[in-house]
Amino acid sequence: MDAVTALRRIAFLLERTQAATYRVKAFRTAASAVQDMGDGELADRLAHGSLEAVRGIGPRTAEVIRQARSGATPDYLDRLEREASGPLAQGGETLLAALRGDCHTHSDWSDGGSPVEEMGRTAAELGHEWTVLTDHSPRLTVANGLSPERLRRQLDVVAELNERWAPFRLLTGIECDILPDGTLDQEPDLLERLDVVVVSVHSKLRMDRAEMTKRLLAAVRTPGADVLGHCTGRLLSGRGRPQSLFDADAVFAACAESGTAVEINCRPERLDPPRDLIRRALAAGALFSIDTDAHAPGQLDWQVYGCARAEECGVPAERVVTTWTADRLLAWTRGEARP
Repeated sequence: MDAVTALRRIAFLLERTQAATYRVKAFRTAASAVQDMGDGELADRLAHGSLEAVRGIGPRTAEVIRQARSGATPDYLDRLEREASGPLAQGGETLLAALRGDCHTHSDWSDGGSPVEEMGRTAAELGHEWTVLTDHSPRLTVANGLSPERLRRQLDVVAELNERWAPFRLLTGIECDILPDGTLDQEPDLLERLDVVVVSVHSKLRMDRAEMTKRLLAAVRTPGADVLGHCTGRLLSGRGRPQSLFDADAVFAACAESGTAVEINCRPERLDPPRDLIRRALAAGALFSIDTDAHAPGQLDWQVYGCARAEECGVPAERVVTTWTADRLLAWTRGEARP
């Protein structure tokens, strides 16, 4: 294991357990510093004890680098690997093995913590065949949502990366805010250019039940809306947040009719929708998308949380769009395989 790999792996394992951002950043910054200096300079600094003089390398990261260069597994990495050796969730292994991709991820273009390249590279290392980049839409300013101009620039970045990454594919997308009247927060012509559109509510979550139902119905019936993200908006950790109220049977029936998948969001603080709503969406005939909603590379490993709940509720793999090949997924999002 080289030093860069060791530092990136530590950052990944810390993110997987939702460690403090500053701790994760220290190891990713050190990995970049080592990568930039080259093997000759690294060897020279190790020989002369000047490693910690490099910007971005501190005592702990320097020790990881020294141990990796000596041919040993760094002590800190070994400890984290042992702590991570058990399963994140009970069950879900069969469905997890069938997954090919993830329809909901974020980069530092909006409120994620890592560059697009780091997110895509990690997804490929985890064995994904494809992953969708879905940074936020413009009105979610708290999440640095992408204006149409910034989104167009991101499309060029993704195209360039895909030229280098084949056969892995990074698909273009957005997590588009559902506005209070049910319309979507992005230019319709631009949404048509994207591979996958996740639509989610982020504001006015305590809207009246009838109004929230109308809002969600309008959104999932919008041509080009592919996935209904974290439909109840609930939060389970910290101060928490209760579920939004809406007519779930009507909304899931509309999803089944229009071919919009219901997301099973894997974030530990969301686990949204709850099991009773997963079962109601299944009974309605809806498709599902098991997504991490990852905001950091280590969080891309969270799909087992959703798989465990999906298996418990009897969701078959063929109803889960994240088990599909990229070509099949794109045929569906382009309307070639819709109801």
